[in-house]
Amino acid sequence: MAFYSEKVMDHFANPRNIGEIKDADGIGEVGNPVCGDMMTFYIKVKDDKIEDVKFKTFGCAAAIAVSSMVSEMALGKTLKQVIDLTNADVAKALDGLPSNKMHCSNLGADALHKAIENYKTKQGK
Repeated sequence: MAFYSEKVMDHFANPRNIGEIKDADGIGEVGNPVCGDMMTFYIKVKDDKIEDVKFKTFGCAAAIAVSSMVSEMALGKTLKQVIDLTNADVAKALDGLPSNKMHCSNLGADALHKAIENYKTKQGK
């Protein structure tokens, strides 16, 4: 696994914010049938900010690291800031990902964006 950065390996070995929020304000789930990765993000929102975020990921080291990093990047941020988060931002924060694993950074941001969309739908926005 030498082709992963130290940050990727750290987030894989010690994932942050892993778990589930039972009374989540928004839930987003995405998957890639080609590689088998599945990600679910749970968010709690207060005053238009992400107050808590958890995730469950079934996938490779990169998928788990991406989920962990995305959760850290979202925590405490406004919904506007988080909706602008891109796969390139996530890959950069992890000091890069191998080109064959870049799809994982898309999944992380997509799952979080779906959780925000779910929250907004529940709020009637």
